[in-house]
Amino acid sequence: MALLTASEIQDRLTALANWTLEGSTIVCCRRFADFITAIAFVNQLVEPAEAANHHPDLEISYNKVTITLSTHDEGGLTAKDFDLAAKIDQLG
Repeated sequence: MALLTASEIQDRLTALANWTLEGSTIVCCRRFADFITAIAFVNQLVEPAEAANHHPDLEISYNKVTITLSTHDEGGLTAKDFDLAAKIDQLG
């Protein structure tokens, strides 16, 4: 899969309300009522990530989940990252 250009990244990023560009990754931070709810959200990520064969980097801190996407094999951002981000945005 080809890396996206800076212009393509900006165009795709505008379609995602909760994501920011950080270097060669896109990042989303979600906050929940408590740890149990945060873990339930992480568990919801499994199916879409597996279906896409694309796995986010996750950081869990009590009620906060930080999701980082990048296509490691390509060394940057591809359409795969933005497609999975859009699916993640649809999760509770």
